[in-house]
Amino acid sequence: MPEVLSEEEVTAILKAITNIKHKALIMTIYSGGLRISELINLRVKDIDSNRMQIRVEQSKGKKDRYTLLSQKTLLILRQYFKKFKPKEWLFEGEGGGLYADSSIYSIFKKAIGSANIKKKVSIHSLRHSFTTHLLENGTDLRYIQSLLGHSSSTTTAPIAIGDTHITNNGFDQIINPLDKLEL
Repeated sequence: MPEVLSEEEVTAILKAITNIKHKALIMTIYSGGLRISELINLRVKDIDSNRMQIRVEQSKGKKDRYTLLSQKTLLILRQYFKKFKPKEWLFEGEGGGLYADSSIYSIFKKAIGSANIKKKVSIHSLRHSFTTHLLENGTDLRYIQSLLGHSSSTTTAPIAIGDTHITNNGFDQIINPLDKLEL
């Protein structure tokens, strides 16, 4: 099992990042519980600030889904957008193409060092931390399963939750764990 970061550790990591683009990248991953490949493939049009959601297209298993967008992440994304003016991809690499995953790993590694985090964590630990923090805050496991794009409840948690269908209608009732952080 991957290590899970506490809310305080996530806060320390985000505070350690001073570059607005780098901060926006890491905040978006945690805010939506995204995989690194999902972040890299986000387009500008995938950010729905009216509904406070991120559209993830053709993710693992070739499925589309919506996940959460935190208010604090949206504010940082707006600052980033004004400065960098991405055209197609939300986070563009040099020359306008896809951002390199190796760059994101490097940003995260530097941030955990600056934040003095001693746990053995990876960028994927942000996804697990997002899930854990939602559970700790009382979010229904079925919603978390939908946010993560898991078709099997056993992937999300070691307990069976049935085949209840969940719509996006309840997402606005979920408090994004990033919005609870003192940044």
